[in-house]
Amino acid sequence: MNSKKILIFGVFDGIHDGHLHFIKEAKEKGSHLVAVVARDRVVKELKGKLPKNNEVNRIRNLLEIKDIDLVFLGDLKIGTFNILKEVKPDIIFLGYDQSALQEDLNNKIKIGQLNNIEIIMGQSYKGEELHSSILNKKSIIN
Repeated sequence: MNSKKILIFGVFDGIHDGHLHFIKEAKEKGSHLVAVVARDRVVKELKGKLPKNNEVNRIRNLLEIKDIDLVFLGDLKIGTFNILKEVKPDIIFLGYDQSALQEDLNNKIKIGQLNNIEIIMGQSYKGEELHSSILNKKSIIN
């Protein structure tokens, strides 16, 4: 049994099949899956708007998914990654669309601000249909 602790980051604003695929893919890498939910104010800073669901509801929704073992709120400030010092994951599993996050993590590892943690990128699963920003636009239109 693979006893590695896997960590995923996300907004998780309305769980859809793409999220479920990402979570299942991450869970296959280890035995313990920890989800880190972006704080409302961080989402606003990154995307220019608040998520549809607040951080408490987004956590509640994730806790209902059987493959997720623990859920934490992310850091208050973008790029600090204090949560990684607390959780101490063996692997950070990123979504196919999180390359900017991957670059930031790799840079922080390279300069010694973070321990050397394995980073794995997931595969796109109907990304052109199931990306949250596309789904959120569709729900506004409909």
